Amino acid sequence: MPGPGRHQTAYEIVAIGSSAGGVKALLAVLGALPAGFPVPVVIVQHLDPRHDTILADILDRQSRLRIKLAETGDLLEPGVVHVAPPDRHLLVDSGGKLSLSMVDKVKFVRPSADLLFESVAAVYGPAALVCVLTGTGSDGAAGAGVVKSRGGTVIAEDPETAEFEGMPQAVTKSVSVDLVLPLDEIAGALVGLVEGTRTL
Repeated sequence: MPGPGRHQTAYEIVAIGSSAGGVKALLAVLGALPAGFPVPVVIVQHLDPRHDTILADILDRQSRLRIKLAETGDLLEPGVVHVAPPDRHLLVDSGGKLSLSMVDKVKFVRPSADLLFESVAAVYGPAALVCVLTGTGSDGAAGAGVVKSRGGTVIAEDPETAEFEGMPQAVTKSVSVDLVLPLDEIAGALVGLVEGTRTL
């Protein structure tokens, strides 16, 4: 029986939301995750909708994980990172299948971390682990609230040290965040939580 404060359920997915300053932050986090990371990762990084992106290629060169631009119908796999393409919401459906959506922007953005987090919460409940990194605005806060309401876990980059404090600050102000960490400690926390060597 888990002791007090220990998470009762093994995590099955990590979802990350970021915006301004996010490419550098994602490089730091993904670059520090081990090759055998045992769960899938899904990412919403706000991108210019008018251009194709090489974000997945940039991240893939710096990470030991396989990183790809998400496509409708992709199945989540351990150790594979799926990045939302520009101007498409990324959603996780039951059975770990991904879908892309052109529904309206949320808080002026598409893709939306809120919608990704809400879909992850609906499918994975307490097995969901989400993280909000640097960014302007408040995307991710509402979705993180849904994750918490389903028993999941929320990590925020420390707004004091984030390149842009808006998104992490919005989450810490509106949600009882489980961990607030400087950027260089986030990958280690994700590994520890997923592998069960770190407790909350």
